[in-house]
Amino acid sequence: MDYKRIITVEPGKRNGKPCIRGLRITVYDVLEYMASGMTDEDILKDFPDLTPDDLRACLAFAADRERRFVSIPPAA
Repeated sequence: MDYKRIITVEPGKRNGKPCIRGLRITVYDVLEYMASGMTDEDILKDFPDLTPDDLRACLAFAADRERRFVSIPPAA
């Protein structure tokens, strides 16, 4: 999935955190809801502005960030 057309970053919105389609709902918010056990259906019901593609974009964004993560080895 190409999340880049869905996930937006605007410096003046939510302190520049990645949001969904310019809404004030952050990727972090959605991932937290998922991690707490909310189903996609629960999230979409609570946030009718979101779509199933938005939720998949959040997961794709998180996966891409994890893939790019570089750990710094501890000092010897």
